[in-house]
Amino acid sequence: MDDLLLAKDERGVATLTLNRPERRNAFDDALIAHLREALKELEAREDVRVVVVCGSGDAFCAGGDIGWMRRVSTAPFAENLADAEALANLMLALDRLSKPTIAYVDGAAYGGGVGLVACCDIAVATERARFCLSEAKLGLIPAAIGPFVTRAIGARRARRLMLTAETISAEIALDIGLVHEVASPEEAPRVIARIVAALLACAPGAQAESKSLLASCEGRPLDAELMWEAARRLAQRRASPEGLEGLSAFLEKRSPSWRGGDAGKTAGR
Repeated sequence: MDDLLLAKDERGVATLTLNRPERRNAFDDALIAHLREALKELEAREDVRVVVVCGSGDAFCAGGDIGWMRRVSTAPFAENLADAEALANLMLALDRLSKPTIAYVDGAAYGGGVGLVACCDIAVATERARFCLSEAKLGLIPAAIGPFVTRAIGARRARRLMLTAETISAEIALDIGLVHEVASPEEAPRVIARIVAALLACAPGAQAESKSLLASCEGRPLDAELMWEAARRLAQRRASPEGLEGLSAFLEKRSPSWRGGDAGKTAGR
């Protein structure tokens, strides 16, 4: 998979690098398939704790490859639809991955690239990052990514960016909630390292359950049924091996088992 690089370090931090720099890491059907395969693998691997998504070269992801989109647009509708579903399912797989995900945006994030950012749990951009929902300029719509982008920035902001296809800066992306932090290209790796360290200090099962909880709350009213579901989840988590270990470790002033060694004995004290 030359168009996608996967690396994992000894801490369990996996890095997915979109590797089509000559095409500004734009999607085609092959890259979409490879990303889906990689996410399926990472979901199943117990030795993976955190997933970082980034791009090679001077762009994060420039959206859909024009040649690919033009080719599929003239295909039979069933093939066209299956291709669109593959992109939508990729976004859903990234959004629902049980492991914490970080988008590291250095350069352009256009179209589907903005979707990747919105689907990650945490997004860090460099000052030179630029964002654009560019589909309307091509006579297209950001349908596969629209639900995730709208959730991230709100319907009012999404309307403007989808209708105007304006390019916005990293600072504006921060202001509207598309990214969480902006740093210089030199400082950004240290920001990522700080966030990764915070994620690794937490229990992986609790993180997965937190993501599941958030997904189950989407679009639901704050009623008695939801509160009962929340109470059930809390009670189960307190009685889980991780919950018991975490509470015991806190009382005994030691690191919980998922942290190992002495790293973080004083964190949170």
